[in-house]
Amino acid sequence: MTQETPQLTLYTTAGCHLCDQALALLQPWLERGFGLAKVDIAEDDLLLARYGERIPVVASPCGSEIGWPFTAAELEGWIKQLKC
Repeated sequence: MTQETPQLTLYTTAGCHLCDQALALLQPWLERGFGLAKVDIAEDDLLLARYGERIPVVASPCGSEIGWPFTAAELEGWIKQLKC
């Protein structure tokens, strides 16, 4: 991970209980200063086609992604390996 704290993106949609669970797992990282943009895939046909069956998905600025299901430990390992 670079010295700057990355802006993560959570691909989500309204009423997604798994997305709520992913957001809860992200909360400790947000408290450490990580940024988070929530993107509703239902508002974009390309995103809906790409992520419709996979959400929630967390993406880094360098294009790395982790898709559900993931645990807190798996999320931590993914975040710690970010190199952008």
